[in-house]
Amino acid sequence: MKNIGIICEYNPFHNGHARQIAACERTVCLMSGNFVQRAEPAAIDKYVRARAAIDCGASLVLELPITCAVASAEGFADGAVELFSRMGCIDALCFGSEDGNIEKIMSTAKALLRTDFPPQLHAQLQKGLSFPAARQRALEALGVPTDLLTAPNDILAVEYCKALLRRGSEIELIAIRRTGDYHTGTDPHSPSAAQLRMLEDWTGYVPQRALFQQEAPRYCLQAGERAVLARLRAMSEEAFSKLPYGAEGLWRKLMCACRENATLEECIQAVKSKRYTRTRVMRLILCAYLELTDELLHTTPPYVRVLAMNDAGRQILRCIRGKGSVQILHGQERAPQCAYSELEQRADVLYELFAHDGLRTAQRSGGFYYAAQTEASDHSAEGLRTRND
Repeated sequence: MKNIGIICEYNPFHNGHARQIAACERTVCLMSGNFVQRAEPAAIDKYVRARAAIDCGASLVLELPITCAVASAEGFADGAVELFSRMGCIDALCFGSEDGNIEKIMSTAKALLRTDFPPQLHAQLQKGLSFPAARQRALEALGVPTDLLTAPNDILAVEYCKALLRRGSEIELIAIRRTGDYHTGTDPHSPSAAQLRMLEDWTGYVPQRALFQQEAPRYCLQAGERAVLARLRAMSEEAFSKLPYGAEGLWRKLMCACRENATLEECIQAVKSKRYTRTRVMRLILCAYLELTDELLHTTPPYVRVLAMNDAGRQILRCIRGKGSVQILHGQERAPQCAYSELEQRADVLYELFAHDGLRTAQRSGGFYYAAQTEASDHSAEGLRTRND
């Protein structure tokens, strides 16, 4: 039986995610933790989302290290593929794609790795274009189609392929075509996670077995705005200069903006430009809040943490430990003391400041979750609050 890797966020887990898992054999989900790739706190605690995935058919959910989870699309994909490669027993990588044509996706990835691409990209960036716009113009100059670099899932799919090509990996590719609109889609079979986060009732959009996510505490950036601003205003100039994504003086613009504006939105508007996208500025802010330096961002994570699994997942873990070169930690198992583990602990504590209904204590809403494949899960509100096995 093949072990299929899925790189995901499940923010929240919905019907589209369940369909992807159902199309695979044994699935190993590498999921963003409490902060996600768009540089915001996840709407729901990572352990709750991991439970939902296991209860809906996934075998094993591992936490994508935070240094990968909050990176750019290239860093996000490259870090995840590197971990799957180090596990030694992942047979295929399954991903969503608006286009769904693997050959076309791979062709675009190969074009981005051509030796004549970087000079073209640099020339376009010198014109003051944002990175996404400059990348498209550079490919157009080389006569390469750019339609795959406009949809979010296709962009990530191309980055996954780039990461596999760099490593000469033999991991197979499985593309699941994603239908519906990413931002406003209300198709119950393939809903938009962004749209769901704005709804109170997820009935019909989320599998019944995962509907317990609705009862979990919610988190949002606005709830922790003052905490973020306090951190920014307390930072020294030296600390700002060491931030990732702050090149070409962008860190200095943020330093000035956070001392002159009263809200995060005002800071973002003051810093972003035609050259520097809103998401780039958001990543800069999140790195500042988490004290994530450029050096630490590019450090190889020393371990991967298990968030949830079932019997099949336990078998996969044995395989990883036998063939892989990555350390696996269970749930809240103590990590070896290092700069990365300090970052991980800091991120989990600071995440609680984004609780929608006020600051939470150290009592988390979830914990490591093991579900026997024949065992019914407790989806009650009380079970959600107290389970920590």
